Formats: sequence, C-alpha cells, structure tokens
Amino acid sequence: MGRRTTISIPVIIYLWIIALAGITVASEVPPNVVLIFADDLGYGDLGCYGATKVKTPNIDKLAEEGRRFIDAHSASAVCTPSRYALLTGEYPVRANGGKGVWGPLSPVSGLIIEPDQFTIADLFKKAGYTTAVVGKWHLGFGVGETDWQKPLRPGPLDLGFDYFYGLPLVNSGPPFVYVENDYVVGGDSNDPLIHLGPGTHPEATPVTPIPREAGRRTPNRFKGGVEAHKLYNDYTVGTVLAEKAVDWITTHKENPFFLYLATTHIHHPFTPGTRFQGKSDAALYGDFIEELDWMVGEVTQSLEEQGLSDNTLLIFTSDNGGMFNIGGQAAFKEGHRQNGNLLGFKFGVWEGGHRVPFIARWPGKIEAGSVSDQLICNVDMLATFAKLTGQNIEKKQLADSVDVLPALMGEPTSALRDHLVLAPRHSKNLALRKGKWMYIGAQGSGGFNGGPGEHGAGGPKSVSFVGSVNSDIVNGKIRADAPPAQLYDLEADINQTTNLYREYPKVVKEMEALLETYRPKG
Repeated sequence: MGRRTTISIPVIIYLWIIALAGITVASEVPPNVVLIFADDLGYGDLGCYGATKVKTPNIDKLAEEGRRFIDAHSASAVCTPSRYALLTGEYPVRANGGKGVWGPLSPVSGLIIEPDQFTIADLFKKAGYTTAVVGKWHLGFGVGETDWQKPLRPGPLDLGFDYFYGLPLVNSGPPFVYVENDYVVGGDSNDPLIHLGPGTHPEATPVTPIPREAGRRTPNRFKGGVEAHKLYNDYTVGTVLAEKAVDWITTHKENPFFLYLATTHIHHPFTPGTRFQGKSDAALYGDFIEELDWMVGEVTQSLEEQGLSDNTLLIFTSDNGGMFNIGGQAAFKEGHRQNGNLLGFKFGVWEGGHRVPFIARWPGKIEAGSVSDQLICNVDMLATFAKLTGQNIEKKQLADSVDVLPALMGEPTSALRDHLVLAPRHSKNLALRKGKWMYIGAQGSGGFNGGPGEHGAGGPKSVSFVGSVNSDIVNGKIRADAPPAQLYDLEADINQTTNLYREYPKVVKEMEALLETYRPKG
C-alpha cells in the first residue's frame, strides 16, 4: 500500500496484541484513525438511533458496517470540558488546577491544556503517526489571554498535532475567522484583529447575515481583520471543513495518520448550505444534521477512494447531547426528538445531556452491524488508542481513561469501567454512574432552566414541555418535597422517571462517598 517498509517497536507490539486477540492483520502497520467529533448531536438525532424526521444514510452505513454503542457518554454535557476530556483522558473536573472547567471558553481565553500534558495527539506522534485537527478547537490559545495579533501559541501545534485548520472557538461566537496552524487565515498585520470586549460594538467587522430562525449567534466583538472575516461564511463552513479533511487524508495517505475532525455541526446557529436547506422534515435543525451526514460521507468516500478503508479505524461520536434551543424547539414541533426519550438536554447531567451516539468501524476487525451496551466515555479514547498502537503509558498519563478496545473489537463478558464521573454546567450537580445506578448530588440537572421560546431552554420547564416524566417534577417545577439529590436505576428506568433516593439509602451513601472523592475542593 506504499507505506513504511520498516516496522517500529510500537508496531511490533501492536501486531502481538492483535495476534493474541485472534485477529488477522492484512497490513504490516497499525491502522489509520479518524475520529469525527460532532457538536451538540443528540442521542436521537440519527436514523440508526431512531430518528425518522432526518435522513443520515452515511452515518447509518457506519453503524451497518461497524458497532453502535447504546451506553456511550461524553464526560461533560458542555463542549469545552468534553473536548478537554477527549484529548487528555482526564475528567474536566480535575482541570484548571483542580478547580475544573465547566463552561465554554471566551474569545480571549488562554490554552487550558498545558503543553506538557499528554494528549491523544502526543500518543499517536509517539507511535510514528502524522496528526491533524480540522474543525472546532475551543480550548484556547496562548498563555493568560489570547493575543490575536501574535502567533496563536501555545495551541494545537504544542499538544501533538502537526496541523490545524478550523474555527478558533465555535460557530456561534467570535471571532468569525479561520485559523491555520497558528495564524488567522487572511490575517493582515496592517489590519489586525482587535477584541472589543463584551457587549455590542457598531465598529465591529461585519459578518454573514443570518435569519432569526437559524438560532442565536453572539455579535462579532472584533474589529479589523476585514479580509479574514470575508473568508468565513456561516453557510459554507461544512463544505470548507469537509474539503480540508479530505485534502489532508489524500496528502498523508502514504503513512499512518490520526485525523481529529471536530465539526461545528450541529451547534447553533443552524446554517446549512443552500443544497441542504429544506431537505429534512425537522426544520433547519434537521437540515444541519443532513449536511453533517454529507460531511461524514465525504470522509468515508475519500478513505475508500484512497484504498484506506480496510486499514482505518473510524469513530463517530458527539461532544454532548442535543440542546433545546430555538432550532431544537422548531425540530420538536415537526416531531423530532433530539435526545430520543431520554430526560434532559445539553448542559444538564440528566441522560439527555451526555448520553451520545458512538459508532466504531474497522472492516474485518469490528463486527459489522453489532451493538454494544458497554459503558464507555470519550475520556476513554487515550487509553484505548494506547492499546491500539501497542504503547504502555504511565498510569499518571492515562489519568481517568480506561481501555475500551475490547468493547470495540470483541465481546467482553464483564464491565470494562467500574464507574464514570459526569459533569454538567454547574458543579453542584456533578454525577456518578456505577453499574446500573446513576447518582446526581443535587436537585435538577445543573444545566439551563429556561422554557419554550428561550434560547437557554432546559431543566424542569422544558422536560415537562416535551412530555418527559420525572417524579421530582410537577408542572415544570421541582416539587417542594423532592429529595435533596437523585438516584436512578438506569437498567430498569433509562428515561429517569423515578428518583429512588429515599428507597435505597445505602446505595446513596456509597455513591455519595465515591463522588465526594472527585468533587473540586474549595
């Protein structure tokens, strides 16, 4: 296949691991790895997870050719902390010197991952891979505050990635520009980006106009960088990122590679390209999903055309559950349930906030059309990729990551994870999953609490509106006599209809004691 002719020590170890697993290997090198990390895609947003108002044939095909997980989670119900967990293998509650990271970063936030902290990109580099991140970053640049007039370092290039192209933050927040490696694309030292601070600024550089129904977008808070802003158009972001991913794969097909494709889809505002508008039966929200599916199809087609499919592990998942914002509400009116029948939404720690789609495909290695109920999390990718590439990583570097490769490639008869810590927007609602039990250390979800018609919809008002039932909630409010915390038996009650806090005091005591060891101190 035109790859390297010498076999490194990690490759030899890899072959030995695969041989022990009884798997036939056609190639003398480890697989390429493509990790597609969607944004705000809910558990019920795909055809293969039950959606009927949107068509997702390319993602559904991944499930047909690979393994679909039904108990997979993001470590946080919020985008930035979830990405921190994915890259570092560490719970976001441990970040920031033990204070944790709980919400999305501002446009001037410094890099929240220390350059000497071990990441999945470092791991692949150590195994001889070429590495890239294409898409949404949202983990900060620089030290202290970002200086947009200087090279954006430290950043992705200091965390093990050879290449970066994408959005510095998110499609709903400024600056509305692209960054390549450590420079703003189209940047001009004679017209530098200047951050103007919070609020609305008439002197800010104009950006793509969007209609109200597309959903909320923060006004631009940067002036300058006129040419850089012109290169960014909300309606072409999907096409740009898909093309960059395909180009990168094509350019690096001769050597083992790791591509982290972090899409902005389907985060608000919902701005699908012209050819996708009106294609779904779930308003702009559904159209955006269908454009995401097209992006996945572009990547899988590229792998096929380059003869790389059989030797590529492709993982598709999401950074957290779906958000019940204006776009999500419009989709709901059309009969679409973004998180299926799960309780809650993005930002909150009920299941709808963090139980996410997770599909893994590796032809000939992962059983086609299979389904797994193993408890796994995006924080587990570090340990899993270490095993995949035959590397022994220090326990300190593995942090909270658990090797779930047996769940991807085999049929383990016992649970691979003993427990899992799950974070919402607000720290008091930190939660613990252990076996069938889900314990939340406070009332409510710890996320947004707005009602229909609000961007920040969530919590009791919105779960009642969509028809979800919970014993602590009546008429969109937490009952006055509700228990102080929550315990659910997810094996019998995945939709979290009944809080068993008072029925199992011993379980509550054990769960609370374990959760206390993870809570940030001070």
